[in-house]
Formats: sequence, C-alpha cells, structure tokens
Amino acid sequence: MDFGLLQKPLFHVFGHDVSFLGIVAFVIWFSVGIVAARALQSDAVRRFFSRFKIDTNLIAILTTVLSLAAIAFFSVNAVNAAGVPLSWNAPLPGVNLSLFQIFLLVALLIAVFWLSSRTKRFLFNRFLAKSGLDRSLQYAIAQIVSNIVLIVGIFIVLDNAGIHLGALTVFAGAVGVGVGFGLQNIASNFISGLVILAERPITVGDRVEVAGIAGQVQHIRARSTVIVTNDNITMIVPNTKFIDSPVTNWTYGDPRVRFRIPIGVAYGSDVNRVREALIAAAREHPAALSDPAPSVFLDKFGDSTIDFELVVWSMEMSYRPRRFKSDLNFLIDKHLRAAGIEIPNPQRDLHIRSGVLKVQNVDAAQDRSASRTDSSRGEHGR
Repeated sequence: MDFGLLQKPLFHVFGHDVSFLGIVAFVIWFSVGIVAARALQSDAVRRFFSRFKIDTNLIAILTTVLSLAAIAFFSVNAVNAAGVPLSWNAPLPGVNLSLFQIFLLVALLIAVFWLSSRTKRFLFNRFLAKSGLDRSLQYAIAQIVSNIVLIVGIFIVLDNAGIHLGALTVFAGAVGVGVGFGLQNIASNFISGLVILAERPITVGDRVEVAGIAGQVQHIRARSTVIVTNDNITMIVPNTKFIDSPVTNWTYGDPRVRFRIPIGVAYGSDVNRVREALIAAAREHPAALSDPAPSVFLDKFGDSTIDFELVVWSMEMSYRPRRFKSDLNFLIDKHLRAAGIEIPNPQRDLHIRSGVLKVQNVDAAQDRSASRTDSSRGEHGR
C-alpha cells in the first residue's frame, strides 16, 4: 500500500494542506469527543458529583458545560491532527482570549457558582443554625450573602481573565436600555425578592394567599417564590406579586386562626342543648384549641331554622383547613343526633285567606282509577 498517496494533499484550509490521513485523524478525534461528551452527561457522573453535596441544578449545568468543553477540546485536537495548526495560547480573532483562557474562565465561573451554593448551605445549616436567630431570618441572611459571593466572584473572575470592567461601559448602557424595556419585569422581580428577604413579610414555611393562590412557601428565590398548595401543586409566583398585591399570611406573628361554622336547627329545639352539643363537638376535635375556648352564638331566627354559629380557634389554617372544617362538621352532626336535635330541610308555611282549596290524595285517586279499569275489563270479558 502506498502511504505516500494517503499523505498527498487533497485540499487546502487557511493555507495548510489536508491529506486523507489528516481527515481520518480528524474524524477519530472528533468521534472520541462525542463519546466523551455523552459519558460526561451520564447518570454515573451525576451520582459522582452528588457525593460532594452539589445542588441538582448546578450538577446539570456542570455536566452540560463539561460535555461542551470535551467537544471543544477534542475538536481543537482534531483540527490540529488534520494538519491545520490551532494554538491553545494564541488569542482568537475578535476576542483577544486564547482557547486556554476561555476554558479557564468557564471553569472559574463554575467554581464561583459552586462556592455561592456551598456558602448558602454552610450558613443556613451550620453557622447560623445555633445563633438563636429566627429560622426564616437565617435563610434570608444566607441567601443575601450567597448572592453577594456570586456577584463579587463573577466580577473577580472576569477581571482576572482580562475582561476589564471599564470595557463593559457600553455593554452596561445597552443592558440599561434593555432593562428599561424588555427586562424591566426581571429587574423588578429581583429587587422585590431582595425586599422580601429584607423585610420578611413572608418566610419559608408560611401559609399565604396571594393572587388567588393559597399554599405553603417552599423557596424564596431571586426572581420568584415557590408555593406548594394543599393539592401538592407547585406554583411559581413572581416576587412582585408579594409587593404590589394584598397578601394574606396566616402564620405571620400568631398562627392561631378563628373558624366560624354556621349551623341551623329546627324550631322548637332546646337552644341550651344545642349550645352544649356544639361545644362538646368542638372540644372533641384534637386540633381545636382550649385557649381561646370554643363558643356558640345564636345568630338569628331564619325562615325555617334557628341559626347558630360555632366559633373555634385552631392552628390548622397553616396545614389542613378544609380537613379541619370537614371533621368538625362530622362531629357536629354526631352530637346533634345524639341530643335528638333536628337539622331541618327548608320549609314554607302556606296560609289561605279566603276561598276553598281542594286537596286530593294522589295515591288514592290512582287506586280508584285502576279499580275502574279492571272492572270495565271484566264487563267486556262477559
């Protein structure tokens, strides 16, 4: 086999000859890069990074960046193997950064994100855990410090990579125009998130109602807040909703909430026995508070019922308010039945001032009609 023929130039790229062997070498290196990129996104690599207690989202970003870096690394070597020299230290045209500097920049940015995440975990789970501060305040402090570490780290990395902040003046002006138009919602949500962390109108674990959404606060992020409803549905609410909309925080200050349960009983019922039955039903429920004690009000005399209102204090609004009301209604029905007290259907009394109203028993009329029908059939049979 003539190897000289395989080394014979087939075409030129940027003034360099590329042979058949060069093309084969390029394909081999590039294929290895694809295989390496796929391997870096495998479940085994994700499990390896999870051992270092790295956040799941950061692991996804890390594996993606590493896979892209693997493709870029092997692609550069493939180009060099093809016969087209591409230096790692030579600055790229229009960027003034070499390939090595770009890879180093990406690696340092990943390290900054990881350091920010670890700082938040360390402060919240260890350093501030025994400080005596409120748990929600500890979370707010950890989140703010984590954001500061992230911003400062990014500026330091960019400055050391040769991207001086003074050169970003024009870019910053363009970003300012973009924020004023297209990014104003993102900027306002971010600022609202800082206000929420500073003022703490809501904290992690609170039960809130905002913009028609009711649930428990799970996370307070830079742009949005995660709320989980009682149906286990995760709702992402922009932070501005907590600033410019009325917010009901059921656990702000005092988690005790007063429940009002309306009950209607039949006329003629002993109102004292009704009150005793309702108080007994409230005291039987384990989630009803004894202080303040449950109470009963005779609200009004309705059209067909005597209307009472049972007032019960509980902390279940933060957990299962609908279940609490349902269980309490079951207990009310149980105690009213035991006391022989009727919960009537809606009734109306009809008074006839003059004239005569003919009342006919429908069942009797049907029986007479059936009898006449049978007798007529007998006569026809004769």
